[in-house]
Amino acid sequence: MSPPLLQRLRLRGLRLLCLVLLVLGLPASCAVLQHQERKLVFRIEPGTAGWYRGLPSAVQEFELKPNSFKAGQNIHAWWYPAARADAPAILYLHGVRWNLTGQLFRIEQLHALGYSVLAIDYRGFGQSQGDLPSETSVYEDARIAWARFQTLQPDPAKRLIYGHSLGGAVAIDLAAELGRAAAAGNTPPAARGLIVESTFTTLADAAAAATKTALPLRWAMSLKFDSIDKIREINMPLLVVHGLKDDYIPPRLSQELFKVALQPKQLLLVPGGTHNNSMSLAGKDYARAINALLRAKPEHSIAGPVPSAVPTS
Repeated sequence: MSPPLLQRLRLRGLRLLCLVLLVLGLPASCAVLQHQERKLVFRIEPGTAGWYRGLPSAVQEFELKPNSFKAGQNIHAWWYPAARADAPAILYLHGVRWNLTGQLFRIEQLHALGYSVLAIDYRGFGQSQGDLPSETSVYEDARIAWARFQTLQPDPAKRLIYGHSLGGAVAIDLAAELGRAAAAGNTPPAARGLIVESTFTTLADAAAAATKTALPLRWAMSLKFDSIDKIREINMPLLVVHGLKDDYIPPRLSQELFKVALQPKQLLLVPGGTHNNSMSLAGKDYARAINALLRAKPEHSIAGPVPSAVPTS
């Protein structure tokens, strides 16, 4: 039996058991299961990805250690500046399993399109030290990265947030917080736009699709990642990307997320695209979609001129 299938069967069994325990009212037992749920959802692979061949010389590595962290905790980050000093920048938030070494191929593609990229490992991944990640901790890590990102790219009109897979849910949570702040203060949004790729409506929807169950997993799972409840609050242009051959997260979940989102928005469905290769497969279409995102007019004006088109070669 293949490892992915075993993981899916284990995940399904965990959900069923947790649901039973919740019904029986055994919170202590369920707390143990919640810990196991986090291990199964994040599925952290230690060490470097097998396809990692080292960092480009231009990448700058550093650690983020805010005062709120416990002793020994840190967020490991990569800053990959574009050749153009005035280029737009992307905050890159990855999904489960692979640390930054497994993300480099996609980070390099964004850099090749002309963007600067700040990428982080959540605590517990790669060289970021900390406890087993939780929904709360990855949201917090994204906000800490955002604070540094603003100093690296001080122009709000040249800031983009990107999230892949579960990282899309993290990116949506961050963008929604920024959007709510902009709406409350009647101020411009702090970013030009949001890009989410191979993501989902809620983690429960993604788990139900993977396990092919009709059980109400939303009520049994401790991890929610309810993007569909937040997407209308981002208050910035949106690009949703999904490969039509994604065997992990069905494209319909991105389509449902897109349907709920407010304008301006774009949906890029990539024929033949899997969970991980839509960016490379879409090529120039992907580059044009990001440029269109940069030129889209948000509900509130952003200080500064609309960025010019970014070179794609």
